[in-house]
Amino acid sequence: MTLAQRTLRPLFQRISGSPTFSKVGPKIVPPLDRFLHKVTGGRMLMGQALVPSLVLTTTGAKSGQPRQAPLACMPEDGGTWVVVGSNFGREKHPAWTGNLLKHPDAEVSFRGRTVPVTAKLLTDAEREEVWPELLKVWPVYDTYVERVDRQLRVFRLTPR
Repeated sequence: MTLAQRTLRPLFQRISGSPTFSKVGPKIVPPLDRFLHKVTGGRMLMGQALVPSLVLTTTGAKSGQPRQAPLACMPEDGGTWVVVGSNFGREKHPAWTGNLLKHPDAEVSFRGRTVPVTAKLLTDAEREEVWPELLKVWPVYDTYVERVDRQLRVFRLTPR
């Protein structure tokens, strides 16, 4: 991690965990990330300097249309990714999690490479096992847990 990353990361974590950001962030961050992803051929997302990030393309649970969601992720050995349905610490589950529950086959764009994946909602035991590692990637998840009355959905994305 660079000096800039070590310096800026705590600041961005503090901002990202704030209730105000949970109202503003969803309107700004995903559209900007989708734009950056498109113009860089999938090689760049806004937050990837601070946290590993991917773009998940799901099939809409109601519409059946492709839906893209830029997400923080935890890459795992073996080529899988773990993603958390934090929704910026807002009360409702993000739509992409409902999409995966209905249509677990999806697509991940990670560092310029696109991979078809199958999503699996983690069991409580699996979730407990990966949670400490997720907090190393993005400690703000614990702030989100304290703020909401729902269990954050955690998925493992496995290449098909």
